[in-house]
Amino acid sequence: AFDADCALRVLEAGVIAGADVAVLCDTNGGQLPLQLAETVAEVAARTGFRVGIHCQDDTACAVANSVAAVQAGATHVQCTANGYGERTGNADLFAVAANLVTKLGMPVLPQSGMAELTRTAHALAEIANLAPDAHQAYVGASAFAHKAGLHASAIKVDPELYNHLDPVVVGNSQRVLVTEMAGRASIELKGTELGVDLTGHSAAIGKVTTQVKDLEAQGWSFEAADASFELLLRAEVDSVPPAPPFTLESYRVVVDHRGDGAVVAEATVKVRVAGTRVIATAEGNGPVNALDAALRRALEPHVPWLDEVELADYKVRILPGAHGTDAVTRVLVQTTDRVGEWTTVGVHGNVVEASWLALVDALTFAAIRVKATR
Repeated sequence: AFDADCALRVLEAGVIAGADVAVLCDTNGGQLPLQLAETVAEVAARTGFRVGIHCQDDTACAVANSVAAVQAGATHVQCTANGYGERTGNADLFAVAANLVTKLGMPVLPQSGMAELTRTAHALAEIANLAPDAHQAYVGASAFAHKAGLHASAIKVDPELYNHLDPVVVGNSQRVLVTEMAGRASIELKGTELGVDLTGHSAAIGKVTTQVKDLEAQGWSFEAADASFELLLRAEVDSVPPAPPFTLESYRVVVDHRGDGAVVAEATVKVRVAGTRVIATAEGNGPVNALDAALRRALEPHVPWLDEVELADYKVRILPGAHGTDAVTRVLVQTTDRVGEWTTVGVHGNVVEASWLALVDALTFAAIRVKATR
């Protein structure tokens, strides 16, 4: 059984021996905010010591417990970056600091430091070789993201209706996600976010809204593919709709299982580029890799900026059909150049065609970027 008097005597012995702070550790993560706050207040009142707190997240209360401890008198808080730690983790340093500054008015960080929270959180995730948590409070990519049509309409009137904080304060930004729930307001806000002028394009906005709903019903998703959505939008509003730097005649992909056990894919593409018909063949470790390599081989002599563009990530999701073998494939392709990155999407019953659609969008968007910067 827990002996409170014994625990207090241990704290007292530590302080007498020269400890600067008496840190209370919720090491099993089982405390709730009200319980923990009462304990902190009692220890501070009975001992007069400087009290600290160390919280684990086993009840998903580590951040709340840390803030409650400060409100109860703790002046020392132990946290970890992004909440990294054993089991379910520790109190997230970025959430605790942001709460103390923005909700309680405690200047534990200067504004210049607050503005670096998101960048720092993502940099530390990169160092730890972990993907940033998109849903992390304050600094996650989805922390200030909105997709329901009603939400977008309200944000257009007053961002504070759905944003508890100006995301700029913590170095983050608001995002509008385009999904099947998107209405006209979502499309307008997303256009503004992407830098597409929709003034005077009411009919186009309505058409794109309908297109998004229809495409999402077929398995498309633009939530993580801003570049493909921007192309969809520009196709309706630009005087010259975006187009890839080539015209496809045909492509063919063959996968060989060779006698030595090696599996090699070979792709052949026939395209017209800069008025010239080009045929190119390349091998790859998979059909998509081979197709990308063949297309690049065909285009490189005619498209000077292509060497700056590379495929950075490739994700496949199988969307269930009525039967297991007739599922639809959704492909996301992340592409980078020397300046930034963008993501495109392709959907088809055939994974190679879905990949081709995403690759074509990636190069079409690259052409827009080149035109805008040169």
